[in-house]
Amino acid sequence: MPGNILSGTVMESTVTQFPRCWPTPSSLANPHAISEAVSLMTSAKRPLVVVGKGAAYARAEEEVRQLLEKTGLPFLPTPMGKGLVADDHPQCVAPARSRVLLEADVILLLGARLNWMLHFGRPPRFAPDTKFIQVDICAEEFDNSVRGSVSLLGDLKAVCGQLAEALPTNSCSKNSPWWNRIQEKIHSNMAVTKKMAEDTSEPLNYYAVFHHLQQLLPSDCIIVSEGANTMDIGRTILLNKLPRHRLDAGTFGTMGVGLGYAIAAALWVKDNAPGKRVVCVEGDSAFGFSGMELETIYRYNLPIIIIIVNNNGIYGGLSEELYKDIRDGMDTTLATPPTTLLPSAHYERMATIFNDSGHFCSSISHLQQVTSQALTDSSKPTLINVMINPMAQRKAQDFDWLTRSKL
Repeated sequence: MPGNILSGTVMESTVTQFPRCWPTPSSLANPHAISEAVSLMTSAKRPLVVVGKGAAYARAEEEVRQLLEKTGLPFLPTPMGKGLVADDHPQCVAPARSRVLLEADVILLLGARLNWMLHFGRPPRFAPDTKFIQVDICAEEFDNSVRGSVSLLGDLKAVCGQLAEALPTNSCSKNSPWWNRIQEKIHSNMAVTKKMAEDTSEPLNYYAVFHHLQQLLPSDCIIVSEGANTMDIGRTILLNKLPRHRLDAGTFGTMGVGLGYAIAAALWVKDNAPGKRVVCVEGDSAFGFSGMELETIYRYNLPIIIIIVNNNGIYGGLSEELYKDIRDGMDTTLATPPTTLLPSAHYERMATIFNDSGHFCSSISHLQQVTSQALTDSSKPTLINVMINPMAQRKAQDFDWLTRSKL
């Protein structure tokens, strides 16, 4: 905006207010298409529901929950669909994400689109003969990546109601071979992550950091998350119980949006939900894109808790050997790969620019102490820099990101 508009004044009595947008007319899906979708779902041996951010935009949490609980269908939330139905709901199969996507024969997409976050719906992450039923309010979104079997055009609340009415109760029994296979994989994966989460040796790993944060964070806090491993692993461990309480890198995977999202969330909280906390969990690389937004946060004294999970790089930092060579005097301009950052950078010291003190944590006990303190004190921002092992990685994956199989 031009400077004269930003600094100008106007008599309030001359301002005409308009509604931000008129309510969207609610529309039902074609009844014939509903019949086709029901036929596909009831004949499926391995059905799956994917709950996307479109369902969150539609504020369809009650309708989605009723549909899932009536049918007993397993569901998987997309990042910004998390919390529409609580992440700890017994039908949530997020801990077995790769397995259910690969083996499901019919997938119902509720406001979810087959973009990069769902690997475009293609092999090897999906079976080549997977059938997709897509519910969307925008007709142009159908068949964008793969050809769908049924397209249900309409308001997601209304369409969920149509499906819930037409689908039989307990159409996917918890005693079915499909559910048994899912549960087996969930228990297997959770055993691996539990072992990593309980490993509090230093330098720390991602799972230990997120596990102990999850134990402290209020169930109604707004979580802002961005980064590479930080965001991917955080999605699986930092849980949401409420809809529209997670802000993620989103459809385009854009880095640098985290602090801006956190500022917007904090301003919304101030006017609409006083006392609710905003927690911004950043990878060190992601933080680097917009770290000076700290000035905005301090200028408006927004009580955002910013946690930097610092592994000195993008996906990974320097190896122990290379780090030692640099400490011994090797020229960093020649030795440092382009995806690594300066080892042990003390980002928390940025708080001193604003006459505050940040926190540098390298142990779980210290992280717990400063996070608890930050959650208690809602009078100002808090900046926490958590140093982890530069070589820390995700648990072993069946696939490389994005779609390459390791098999």
